[in-house]
Amino acid sequence: MFIVTLPAGFPSPAEDYAEGPLDLNQHLIVHPAATFFVRVKGDSMIGAGIHCGDLLIVDRALNPTSGSIVIAALDGELTVKRYHRSKGRVALLSENPAYPPIEIGREQDFAIWGVVTKAIHYLS
Repeated sequence: MFIVTLPAGFPSPAEDYAEGPLDLNQHLIVHPAATFFVRVKGDSMIGAGIHCGDLLIVDRALNPTSGSIVIAALDGELTVKRYHRSKGRVALLSENPAYPPIEIGREQDFAIWGVVTKAIHYLS
């Protein structure tokens, strides 16, 4: 696979823009040993540009900060949500107004599995 830089203006021969071989790992993965992929099911994150069927790249080596999109395990179920921490309280927020925030209580089994770093969105 090769990477090609293309102008958005007038067409030009493609060989003028060939940069060489393309290794997607260099562009998409920072911590290979701590990275995994998940496929999205559902529409709770459409406001963040994450659609049903998209492939997410998740890095377990990153620490989530408030506002990060994360893969979280909540009471044995995995979900993708925006992590929100304020005044010692934690919530998982969807990016679709049809889904309410999930406040994390002390009695719940909760863990962050990783931080979403990229989303591969399919156009059709």
